[in-house]
Amino acid sequence: MSYPQYGQVPQYSQGPVPYAAVQYGAPPTKSFIVTWILSYLLGSFGVDRFYLGKIGTGVLKLITLGGFGIWTLIDLIIVLAGRARDSAGAPLKGYAEHKTVAIVITVVVFVGTLIISLVTQ
Repeated sequence: MSYPQYGQVPQYSQGPVPYAAVQYGAPPTKSFIVTWILSYLLGSFGVDRFYLGKIGTGVLKLITLGGFGIWTLIDLIIVLAGRARDSAGAPLKGYAEHKTVAIVITVVVFVGTLIISLVTQ
């Protein structure tokens, strides 16, 4: 049996395997927008983790109230950075199209909330 050289397409009994037929992972099924909104609004209760199919960490996040807020913030940053994955390891659908809007809205709401809380003290 001979092995293909680097850069060559391996030959099989039916011929070469087309690159389109090679599956590199699960296709995205979970929405970036839904994950971002759940992480921002209900992240302290682990709802974003439940949505992504990560039940164990969702329960842990719920019990600790989002790791006392720290885990919630870290998860939000992970979602906004495009590093969030569902339980099958697939990336979130729609990240490239909506990342800028999500980041801008998150920063504006966060800064606005910070200003309002400083002004009302």
